[in-house]
Amino acid sequence: MPITLAAAFMQNLRSALQKHLKGSLSTAGATYCRFVYAVPFAFAYAILLGEGYGLPWPTPNPRFAFFAMVGGVAQITATALLVHLFSLRNFAVGTTYSKTETVQAAVFALVILGEAVSFAAALAIGISLAGVMTISLARSRLTLRNLLLGWTARAAFIGIFSGTLFGLSAVAYRAASLSLGGSGFLMQAAFTLACVLVFQTVLMALWIRLREPGELTRVIRRWRVASLVGACGMIGSAGWFTAMTLENAAYVRALGQVELVFTFIASWYFFRERSTGLELTGILLIVAGILILLLG
Repeated sequence: MPITLAAAFMQNLRSALQKHLKGSLSTAGATYCRFVYAVPFAFAYAILLGEGYGLPWPTPNPRFAFFAMVGGVAQITATALLVHLFSLRNFAVGTTYSKTETVQAAVFALVILGEAVSFAAALAIGISLAGVMTISLARSRLTLRNLLLGWTARAAFIGIFSGTLFGLSAVAYRAASLSLGGSGFLMQAAFTLACVLVFQTVLMALWIRLREPGELTRVIRRWRVASLVGACGMIGSAGWFTAMTLENAAYVRALGQVELVFTFIASWYFFRERSTGLELTGILLIVAGILILLLG
């Protein structure tokens, strides 16, 4: 639980830094920073565990390679789909439906790993999902009627598929980490993270080189802020990977929705932004879902 809470907090911080980068880099470039600048930190962390604390290095296997690549590709594609949604007229519908990630992660966990969620956990996931969707309604001109009737729209399908891929990536990372066997959960997670980051870095570098010539040079020039993005991203990812090695990915992603609570607190405390009744209702639903998850 504390690992997931820390991961959600660091992800929130990384997102804020990425928004700062977005002014001088493309969407792909800002996203790429989270991978390429996280690689050195990820390897340093794994080496510290292996050489500093004597944890045995795991031995990769075909199952590990398969799920690591599935998770890496799924995460990149899901992120790209979310970015694409902003170019569509009814993107609010799509982004709201993408929040079904936690529900879909529970399905993938059952199908791939045979891990079923308890009734209390299913209730908690449903309540938290209602809270996330309530906040989405509050922050857009989207109405409940449009949301319910808009599920057949193209944006809704893209959003749902994005959620599918995010859910798949979470379960795939857990499967990859567990396949490494008895190296200890810290080393399993660290090794998986380092391998996935290298794979994603190479894959995205090829994509950007083909689609956006010159963007890689701009990414290098922004190394000062980008390094902070990489460090925060690596710490957050290490938390996610470790938590998902220890526990069902659906539970981890459901608890990770506390990130929205952190965002709400930051906007209120630092920026003195007022919240609407719907936003407060959404936050309360998320908190209620998390409490049920923790107590259940």
